[in-house]
Amino acid sequence: MMDDEFGNDILTLTDDDGNVLEVEHLDTIEHNGSIYMAFLPAEMSVDDSYDLIVMKVEKTEGSEEEILATLEDEVELSEVFAIFAERLEQSFEDE
Repeated sequence: MMDDEFGNDILTLTDDDGNVLEVEHLDTIEHNGSIYMAFLPAEMSVDDSYDLIVMKVEKTEGSEEEILATLEDEVELSEVFAIFAERLEQSFEDE
């Protein structure tokens, strides 16, 4: 597993419709030969409740450029989400 030690970098994501969201990078893992990244919205208050945003790193066709893609496969998303949730819970327990 790749361990990014909860980097806390801020990224700006733009979806296919041009919607922009600033997110905070929490963790990166390698699972079944693919790389996944976990994020939370960067602008959120303590009272807000947000789901973890899980993205898959993919290479664009015809180039070496990497993009972040949403996970369409519910089984894949569920597996990866569970790994991130366990790692984040363990991180908070360690602190």
